[in-house]
Amino acid sequence: MSRRGDELVGLFDNPGLLLGIPLAIAGAVFMSLGAQYQSRGVRKVEAESGRTGTKGLSTSHLVALFRRPSWVLGTLILGAAIVCQLSALAIAPLIVVQPLGAISLVITTMLNAQMTGHMPTRASLTATALCLGGIFVFVGFAAFYAVERPLQDSQLMVLLVILFVVLILVGFAWLFFRIRAGALFYITGAGVLYGFVATLAKVIIKRVQVGDFGLLTIACGLALAAAGLVGAYFVQTAYSSGPPDLVIAGLTVVDPIVAVIIGATLLGEAVRTPVWTLLIWVLAGAVAAVGVALLAKHHPQVLSENQKRATPDPAVPETGGEDR
Repeated sequence: MSRRGDELVGLFDNPGLLLGIPLAIAGAVFMSLGAQYQSRGVRKVEAESGRTGTKGLSTSHLVALFRRPSWVLGTLILGAAIVCQLSALAIAPLIVVQPLGAISLVITTMLNAQMTGHMPTRASLTATALCLGGIFVFVGFAAFYAVERPLQDSQLMVLLVILFVVLILVGFAWLFFRIRAGALFYITGAGVLYGFVATLAKVIIKRVQVGDFGLLTIACGLALAAAGLVGAYFVQTAYSSGPPDLVIAGLTVVDPIVAVIIGATLLGEAVRTPVWTLLIWVLAGAVAAVGVALLAKHHPQVLSENQKRATPDPAVPETGGEDR
């Protein structure tokens, strides 16, 4: 019995979870509102310019976004989400805090339905339920077994090298596939990079708390900024390729999965987690990932926009035959 009690260490060994979880939930609410307003800003800029950013937002697109009030408001709200997220990371384990962002998927789905008139279908609701169910099963088990351990400099250097390689791979993938890349490409890329951002933020917070402002901490800050900027660009491009709740669905699944893999392997936050719980984490993550793929396929707004693109405009005459 005592051995079993020793295993359930998360909530009792770290009372910060009791405050960290509500902060993470508040961040999720702000994230959903910010995503909705940013998505609206991107769409309005595209409508005014007459050019889409599905193949990557241009410099003129990015400049115009800063003059769009809805996008600026969304950015400020996302700033509040980041503050809540960083505060949660300061007092609770990464593998508990990150997955709670999935709550924003529910709020974003409702907001997007209200603003666009595209009511969720049974297929899209099923996909959303898979995303949420997978993530919350994960959090439920992570909260009991997650612990925090100090990160060695050698481990941190490995993390920075991995991120450098990931940035190179993402950059090459964007150069070669951006012409035919869809929303899922940008969502996945942003999610992977944001997983590293969350991990580095956690590391920097812990190092600053003990007064470590050395070169390695500065390197972490620069790496965080680089990954954050590239990830933000991918997110804005994803808004032009898909609805905001699809973007949030991908981010709230890919981001925490990457962060959890890093947290469990490099940060040692899953060191006391039994094997059977690790298997549940893998299955829960797989279920959530399937939910994202299904949502990308069955989202009512995606289906509506695909149908519009497939239907020829009667006002535009077809060319062919003897037409020159």
